[in-house]
Amino acid sequence: MFPQHTRCGVITISSFLCIISISLPQAWPAAPSVHQAAEPRPTPSARLSLNDALALFLQQNLDVLIAKYGIEYSKGQQITARLFPNPVMSIGTLSSYTQGRTLSTGGQLFFQAQQLFELAGKRGYRIESAGFGAQSAEAAFEDAVRQLGFTVKDSYYRVQLAQRRLALAEENRDRFSRILEINTIRFKKGYIAEVDLIRIRLQMVDFQSQVIQSLQEAESARGDLRQLLRLSPAMTVELSTDLEFRRLDPEIAKLRVAAIDVRPDLRSKRFTYSQREADLRLAQAYRVPDVTVGAGYAIQGSLGPDNPQQWALNLGLPVPLFNRNQGGIRQAEVAVQTAEADLNKAVNVVENEVEVAYRNLLQSRRLVEAYVGGVLEDARATFTIVERAYERGGATILDLLDAARTSRTIQQNYIEALFNYQRNVLQLESAVGQEIAS
Repeated sequence: MFPQHTRCGVITISSFLCIISISLPQAWPAAPSVHQAAEPRPTPSARLSLNDALALFLQQNLDVLIAKYGIEYSKGQQITARLFPNPVMSIGTLSSYTQGRTLSTGGQLFFQAQQLFELAGKRGYRIESAGFGAQSAEAAFEDAVRQLGFTVKDSYYRVQLAQRRLALAEENRDRFSRILEINTIRFKKGYIAEVDLIRIRLQMVDFQSQVIQSLQEAESARGDLRQLLRLSPAMTVELSTDLEFRRLDPEIAKLRVAAIDVRPDLRSKRFTYSQREADLRLAQAYRVPDVTVGAGYAIQGSLGPDNPQQWALNLGLPVPLFNRNQGGIRQAEVAVQTAEADLNKAVNVVENEVEVAYRNLLQSRRLVEAYVGGVLEDARATFTIVERAYERGGATILDLLDAARTSRTIQQNYIEALFNYQRNVLQLESAVGQEIAS
């Protein structure tokens, strides 16, 4: 059984690393022996709250795992940035074979080691750039979780929407099934006309069609949720977090500030901008040439022209006469300008997302409150009143059918409005980048 939670918030990389292992209940029995008759295996099932679904999603969704690999990749770049250049070791011979000399008597064997020393802080700039890159990758992972988490929540509530539709369709079907049974008896006794019985039968077929359609929608929604959670198609998923109205009245000014501060995609772009600035400083540092220091030792044979042993020390310094990394500096400057423009664009997009999501939330909340305020109960009561009046002969079959359709339409519209409100809440939380308190 999964642990139960009361509220679902925005998931960050820290909460991802702290999620405990969740195991599905073992529902497969042991294999029967050859002396026993094979029994049908029970269908595996899982009961999930919204938080359980999110935790399972973080553990098993492949898109999340792919996004997490980006962090490990950036850590590899950090390791590379810290490394020093490798020294170069060389060995060579020089020999003269004139006047009877050989390699052992007149040759020379020399060893040399060279080390490149980077100047102007190049290594530090590389480390700084790689650090910003790692922070950007972590923020990008959090943003992937934010976006995919919204998809999981939306799919979860779509299943609840389909189940509510199904429950309403089954209620209407069962209710008209009783009405059809009663009126079939009344028709046989001659109390109603055949055309009225036909109308009731047609309405009954319409409600049955709605039940089948709702069943298909519910199964499709469950399939989408199972796919996001990487559950087996044979798994029966029961959802415990209901689709309920929870009134929110957030302050738009605080939402705007929070979105700019905490949205992970904005943080990722800020780190990218800082990384491009570090890359520019690195490109400018390459105007200063690096120094190569070398040392060598040579051994000569007995007939060599010089001393039998020699030491050498050399210093190599490129002369920046033509190439002072002008192209690399220009490219780095353009990269900084591009990153800055991309950050400004993202800020504008986030501000508009928050504004639109907030206004949609207010409109959908107003609609739900209109239904909860009495319209929904009025529609149900009207159907009941007309049904009783029809049984007593005080209403026609057309009045009954009209009341049934009106009640069904109002209840369906309420379910749709409730789902849209919940979806707007999720969209606003996603746009802000954090949970919105009641």
